[in-house]
Parts: sequence; C-alpha cells; structure tokens
Amino acid sequence: MTIDERLERLTERHEALAQALEIIAGMQLAAEKRAAQAAVLQSERDAKYNERFDRVLGLVENLTALAQSHENRISGLEGR
Repeated sequence: MTIDERLERLTERHEALAQALEIIAGMQLAAEKRAAQAAVLQSERDAKYNERFDRVLGLVENLTALAQSHENRISGLEGR
C-alpha cells in the first residue's frame, strides 16, 4: 500500500468520523430538546397534581371537622 493510498484511506475514515459526529451531535440536541419539553410537561402535571391534592386535603379537613362536630353534639346529647 502506497503512502497516497494510506492518505486516501485516512481521509475517508476522517470524513466518515466527522459525519458520524455530526449525526450524534444532532441526536444529542434533539434529545436535549425532548428532555426540556418533558420537564415543562412534568412541571405542569405537578402543578395540577398539587392543586388537586390541596383540594382533597381541604375536603378531608372539612370532613374531619364535621365529624368532630357531630361527635361533640352526640356526646353532649348523651351527657344529658
């Protein structure tokens, strides 16, 4: 194999590696974009979840207060 053939072969390899690197870089950018979009969606879901959880927690607190009120009322009636 001559030096010219070796240089040609190295050039071909270099070009193939450069193309592969460009493809990988593009894939990385796309993955980062998808990850950022997923983070935004997850943040929105978390906000909705927290809102729902707060509403349920409020309902539970109201039910607990109502149950306590009824218990106090029944205890008062039993004490008569």
